Amino acid sequence: MAKRLATLPSLVLYPFVFAAVALTHLNLLRLPYYWDEAGYYIPAALDFYHHGRLIPHFTNAHPPLPNILLGTLWRIAGQSILSTRLLVCAFAAAALLAVFRLAQNFLGAAAAFTVAALTACYPIWFAQSTLAHADIFSAAFTLCAFAVYFAPRDQSTPTRRNLILLATLFTLAALAKETAILQPTTLAALELYRLLGKRPASRAKLVALCLPMVPLTAWFAWHRLRTGFTFGNPEYLRYNATANFTLAHVASAIYYRGIHLFWQRNIWLPIVLAFACLFLPRRNAVPGLNPRALRTCLLLIAANWLAFSIVGGALLTRYLLPVYPLILLVCVAVWRERTRLWPLLAVFTAAAFISALWIDPPTQFAPEDNLTYRDMIVVQQQAIAYIDEHHPDSSVLTAWPATIELFNPELGYSDRRIKVFPIENFFLSSVQQAAQSPGEFDTALVFPTKYDSPALRSYLLSHPGSSVAHDLAEHHDLSPREVAAILGGHVEKVFQRNGEWAAVLRFDRSYEARLRQNSQPTYPTSTK
Repeated sequence: MAKRLATLPSLVLYPFVFAAVALTHLNLLRLPYYWDEAGYYIPAALDFYHHGRLIPHFTNAHPPLPNILLGTLWRIAGQSILSTRLLVCAFAAAALLAVFRLAQNFLGAAAAFTVAALTACYPIWFAQSTLAHADIFSAAFTLCAFAVYFAPRDQSTPTRRNLILLATLFTLAALAKETAILQPTTLAALELYRLLGKRPASRAKLVALCLPMVPLTAWFAWHRLRTGFTFGNPEYLRYNATANFTLAHVASAIYYRGIHLFWQRNIWLPIVLAFACLFLPRRNAVPGLNPRALRTCLLLIAANWLAFSIVGGALLTRYLLPVYPLILLVCVAVWRERTRLWPLLAVFTAAAFISALWIDPPTQFAPEDNLTYRDMIVVQQQAIAYIDEHHPDSSVLTAWPATIELFNPELGYSDRRIKVFPIENFFLSSVQQAAQSPGEFDTALVFPTKYDSPALRSYLLSHPGSSVAHDLAEHHDLSPREVAAILGGHVEKVFQRNGEWAAVLRFDRSYEARLRQNSQPTYPTSTK
């Protein structure tokens, strides 16, 4: 069956892959926009949709391709969350088909299907397959470019068509997310090394791999001409680059990126199984990855590990989306060449991946690493709906991203704009500062801005001696009752779902002020 499917043209296979992606994400397709979607990517696309701006008004220098894709889609199909989610599914499907073709080049149809299926159900990939972050667009173009780069017919004498396609795909990847330039740059450095060492290489391929730098450089030059900033406003540049250039930060990031690549969400399992298989003899007439392809894959993995330990701001796993299929490709290749039971290892790995969609580890992680992000959206959606129904004219104290969720109806949380009083987070210092302006708000929407699984939080609170526990004690969101106590209000409603929560607090200061004005006291109120 797999062999028959592999012989079909990609254009014939693609609708089936897209349908599979859309159907497996059916209960996610109408969710309001989440976190960085709401905070940057959707507002940037709306700037292009409403005003034709390639550079959003907040001048962060991400390239404009995702904004163009989303804005154009909304012009054709109407501006809706469903159309956005389906577009992301379409790119996720294209990426999975590219993974299939990439693996097919080396391992055959059955193993290629396995690599693509494992990629599809890996929790980080699965969660990102409907989220409108630039990373999924960039990953789709990058993986398509990998499939072209590793094509057997292109190894020695690449055709002009393949060279043009390779340069175009890597260019589109870089114009979707600037950090994607890392992939062609790494491969170009490898081609140059081979040329200088008089090993088999292609000057034409080297040129094709260098070409994506030209339009990306032109974008940043135009961005500077229009805004005065090359890589975005100073705050954005500091967060994503300059603040990271310390030895302590890089060392810490290398450690966490290693966890993301080789441990997070049960990806350790196929890696451990591959290492175990290395102790078995090779099977006759069952080829694995050729040494050159294996070295190239390992080089790309190492380059991403190092590069995203230096740049990238927050240590988010989605920056590594193009790398996870390479890891799985190497693992399946090792399984296949060492044991006939490799399909059983694949089933075992798939079960571990699927379970990790819902089962949270006792560690810190971003909710978007699995379906926890859905719980976060749902509880905030319920809380905002409650405010909209019961306190429609309120001024709401809250933190980002709820500030923009309340303020911008196009994000899907409310059909009208609700006034907000923003604070940075719900740490003690921020709440105490908000207490100095009690007249600015009469309602609060409180939620965890720094997610810790309930199991991890309970463990750390009972083991206060560790550095992680100390950090939690110093930098943690207060509970709704603690916020209410400091601000002089009460908890009116709490929404909870699998460890995620959102609480609506109410303050009756405006009512009390009217009472004091009507009573017109002749002596000052006691401060005791």
